[in-house]
Formats: sequence, structure tokens, C-alpha cells
Amino acid sequence: MAVMVLLGYLDALLFGASLTVYSVLFLPVCVLTAVWVRRGDLVSAPVVLPIAFAVGLVPVADNGGGISGHLMGIFTALATQAGWLYGGTLIAGAIVTVRKVRLIARRAAARRRSP
Repeated sequence: MAVMVLLGYLDALLFGASLTVYSVLFLPVCVLTAVWVRRGDLVSAPVVLPIAFAVGLVPVADNGGGISGHLMGIFTALATQAGWLYGGTLIAGAIVTVRKVRLIARRAAARRRSP
């Protein structure tokens, strides 16, 4: 989540709060999260990523004035960038699934080798 918030602020600072830039930057974060997550937390990676995407939208979303305007900007950004959100989550889910299958296969092979 911290990385997405940081990227959101950098996007707002450097690119004028471009939702497309923010969403494209979300994809490498998804890949890195799925690759670096601990074995015990493999299932939680695809769940945490959409939450991180939404939290990182806070500095990028349109400010319509007040809290309700900012919330409306966040919901609008989530709706318009859903393809990127689903794509990144799907990529992370695929990587995590492959890692989990390989982990299960290694454990089964180790059980077969032990007397």
C-alpha cells in the first residue's frame, strides 16, 4: 500500500495526476508483489493489491471540493480504471498460483523421497 501511495503522490507531482500513468505503474507493483511475497502469504497477495490500488488513488483522484467530492473522484477513478485494476490483479493471481503449485509439487516430491 505504501508503494502505491508513493506512486500516487509522484504521479500527481510529475504527471498532473494522470490516472493512466498511475494505472500502468500498478502493473509492475502487482508483478513484484506476487514475486516477492512470502510463501505463507501467497493467498493474500491478490487480495491486498486492489486495496492498495484504491488507497493509492487518494492523491490522484479529482478533488471536487470537500470530502464528498474527493470520494466521488475516487469512485469514478476506480470505475474508469477497472480494466487496469482487474488486469494487475489477474497477473498477480496467475503468478501466485504458479508459485503455489510449484511449492506443493516440491513438498510432495520431498515427502516421496523421505523414508
